[in-house]
Amino acid sequence: MTMAAAQFGMRGLTEAADREPREFAALARAAAWLNSPRLTSADLRGKVVVVDFCTYTCINWLRTLPYVRAWAEKYRQGLVMIGVHTPEFPFEHDVENVRRAVRQLKIEYPVVIDNDYGIWRAFNNQYWPALYFIDARGRIREHQFGEGEYERSEKTIQRLLVDAGVNDRRDGLVSVEAGGVEAPADWGNLRSPESYLGYERAQSFASRADVDRRRVYTAPSRLALNEWALTGEWTIGRQATLLSSPSGRLSCRFHARDVHLVMGPQRREMPVRFRVSLDGQPPRTSHGSDVDESGSGTVVEQRLYQLIRQPRPIVDRTVEIEFLDAGVETFAFTFG
Repeated sequence: MTMAAAQFGMRGLTEAADREPREFAALARAAAWLNSPRLTSADLRGKVVVVDFCTYTCINWLRTLPYVRAWAEKYRQGLVMIGVHTPEFPFEHDVENVRRAVRQLKIEYPVVIDNDYGIWRAFNNQYWPALYFIDARGRIREHQFGEGEYERSEKTIQRLLVDAGVNDRRDGLVSVEAGGVEAPADWGNLRSPESYLGYERAQSFASRADVDRRRVYTAPSRLALNEWALTGEWTIGRQATLLSSPSGRLSCRFHARDVHLVMGPQRREMPVRFRVSLDGQPPRTSHGSDVDESGSGTVVEQRLYQLIRQPRPIVDRTVEIEFLDAGVETFAFTFG
């Protein structure tokens, strides 16, 4: 009986080792891959895998991207980096939008499309960004939710590669110099949270909203910190607020170095011109990467736009975006 039990135990351990991890099974079932053919459990067996949950307009994920790109390049011998694009906004379900973003962001490692959240559920994930560190036996050994802890994450990769017998690993840590929207936030001066502009998650709107209806809005004379307001004819929808006629304005009182706005033209073939002001004046040296010193810019695609990057000192200020053309959909303010 003891010998039979021992044999059964050994067989059970072998079967467990051969069983396909549910996380890898979910990856293999995904409908579309970018930068790579479909990767199965057989392809990943014996490799260290890092799974990076992302959505391309997420400012928190964008600020981690320089490290993820650097790790994918430095440890390409033995490490498989996989981006899992799980969309937040409706336009992020469009594979061509994701393909364009991957190209613009210079992502060369595999990216799998997770439009039905199947991979998200298999990992029991709840965050953008989220990193899962998987050893050569297919087991999740560590995770990192949100920004930061880059040194700990890279040391985890190094340790798992050593455990997997990869002998040509490189010591030391990557050195990253990020600019534009990928630059680290100015955490010491950041007092404005992400602010959604669709009624499903909107907070701090300065007027009474008529949802799913065209209405002319008038902004109050003053905004409290982190309040936002509309001027002109807008339609506040579940996830986005749409400008119905030209010369509408969107304003927000904020305290941060950077101001970003997730937005896009309702129709791809109809770009929308806009002009940004800071406390009623052109931003000049405080302009972001998507506007010039006069505050002028154009919405040509659905993505995150950087409107303001101001030098210190950082104080409460009001940003206003005047859209010269109708048809822009605005989704969320983010700050940095």
